Amino acid sequence: MLVWINGPFGGGKTVTAFELARRCSGAVVCDPEEVGFGLRRAMPREVWGDDFQDLRAWRVGVVEVLDLTLRGHDGPVVAPMTLVEPAYVDEVIGGLRGLGHEVRHVALVSSSEEVRRRLAGRGIPGLKRDLWALAQVDRCLEALTQPGFAEQVDTTHRSVAEVADAVAALVGLPIAPNHDGAVRGWLRRTRTSLRHVRLS
Repeated sequence: MLVWINGPFGGGKTVTAFELARRCSGAVVCDPEEVGFGLRRAMPREVWGDDFQDLRAWRVGVVEVLDLTLRGHDGPVVAPMTLVEPAYVDEVIGGLRGLGHEVRHVALVSSSEEVRRRLAGRGIPGLKRDLWALAQVDRCLEALTQPGFAEQVDTTHRSVAEVADAVAALVGLPIAPNHDGAVRGWLRRTRTSLRHVRLS
């Protein structure tokens, strides 16, 4: 099974994905964003533009990487990635389903104000990447909350562990209890966030 965790930028996709992988036996994280970063490093900026999702190479590459992972790994695969352009959703998620994979598409949603607060607290004020992410909030939430777009999990007033519990229950994954205290949980989330922070 592939669990695609969608959501706005700053919506908690990555920390939720790693929490699921930590507590669901045999689960691994396969991050589609890494395919995009590889493409960005391989080409000059003027070639890939503002968003690597617009590159067909990214969309084809993500399908191939996830297909290989799903065929080679005996356990759930979790993919955290914002993906809201309907044609791209059809190409990537629909493409994986067309290859015979079970894909559960989950959207983490909250209020626009809450997402903006999280984005403001996660990075360096004025950083170009975060300014771009802030500009995408309303567009992302509008797409993610459309009927039938994805199975929704409201993250408002929920901890990362509680969001992971909700996602696991929604997709039918057995999940181990969370035994982290407040400090250990904060350290774990911070470590995950720092490992995946992007400065451009």
